[in-house]
Amino acid sequence: MTTQSQPAIRLQKVSKRFAFTPDTPQSVLESLISVVSRRRAQAQDLWAVRDVSFEVQPGQCVGIIGRNGSGKSSLLKLIARIIQPTSGQIEVRGRVSALLELGAGFHPDLTGRENIYLNASVLGLSQQETEALFDDIVAFSELGSFIDMPVKHYSSGMYMRLGFSVAIHVRPDILIVDEILAVGDQSFQAKCIDRIVEMKREGVTILFISHDLSTIGRLCSEVVWLEQGRVVQIGSTDHILAQYRDHLFQRVGQQLSIENEAGGYRRWGTRQIEITGVRLLNDANEETTIFHTGDSLRVEIAYAAHEPIVEPEFGLALYRHDGLHLNGPNTRVGGLEMGVVEGNGVVSYTIERLPFLPGRYQMTAAIHDGQRPLAYDFHEEAYAFRVIEGGTREKDGLLALDAKWEWYSLPVDETAEMAYPATGLPDHQR
Repeated sequence: MTTQSQPAIRLQKVSKRFAFTPDTPQSVLESLISVVSRRRAQAQDLWAVRDVSFEVQPGQCVGIIGRNGSGKSSLLKLIARIIQPTSGQIEVRGRVSALLELGAGFHPDLTGRENIYLNASVLGLSQQETEALFDDIVAFSELGSFIDMPVKHYSSGMYMRLGFSVAIHVRPDILIVDEILAVGDQSFQAKCIDRIVEMKREGVTILFISHDLSTIGRLCSEVVWLEQGRVVQIGSTDHILAQYRDHLFQRVGQQLSIENEAGGYRRWGTRQIEITGVRLLNDANEETTIFHTGDSLRVEIAYAAHEPIVEPEFGLALYRHDGLHLNGPNTRVGGLEMGVVEGNGVVSYTIERLPFLPGRYQMTAAIHDGQRPLAYDFHEEAYAFRVIEGGTREKDGLLALDAKWEWYSLPVDETAEMAYPATGLPDHQR
């Protein structure tokens, strides 16, 4: 990262070790068994963070990414001084406001009002300063009369609203935000992101954890990528996110390939003609199980006909992970006439632009008799693939539609009603 004389945050070879016993008794029965057993539980070391070094300059917004268990949250707790490092040095300059875990820093028996004053005092604000900020904190949180309810009765979304509102109103020099923003309704999440953008413009130093890579890309100028507590890469956001997406692409693809090869699906049919293999190919003719929205996807169904078959019907069925049936194409509806089929061959189905938004999908492949309700070979939801981020900016819903927005202004003497005759666009736009 950029080096300056006085960084807001500096970590030098920071490590954090936790000791744990894998089979610590959890009940009376387990305790009795452990007494009579010859096995003795031995403590093991878990290095949550290992030899991490980087600097964050004042006013920077830095994202921290990595899979679950990679050490992201432990690292933020170290920087926030909630836990102490096993080794290494951490320097932090300025007032830190941290939003790490739901309910962290709140006393469950106190009301939201009382917790605001408690948190503000811990962060060094006087009662007079807190009173001046109180109405703004409550207004931003949108909690209204719930502010006088004990927080132990709050939902996770209410916790997040109050915690975030306190964190941003205590005028921090450094704001630390964990994945907690994923809790709650989308409108409030968007409001929080907008406020973080404002704080970034105001020169607040920000450390931000999120699994939403598009949000990381929008907010952060640099990214720290962690795996198993160690830094994999540090650098500009565009570069690191591209490397990280490639890493996820390969890892998830390998897992889905293993699942597809393992089988375990329902299969039935007469096998007079049978499916001998199914491949999913991208536009580079590479076999894969990972695609972006808008990519080309070709399904190849290899078959072996053990006797002459008249007009077999090859078909697919596409499902979202929750079982929603998305489409069911087949060669008969598609107008592919095959006549009498003998021996081995391949039937392919190509989607030029995959419309599915990010998610996991299942696919059934089957061969039927084209004239009778008879299955020759049916592989029920046997093949999985995933659509990942990167092909579109759209997120909501199921499909990315092949459509576009257009805009035009009306002449000053036209009203909206005049602009839309029954035949379509105004005359000057046809």
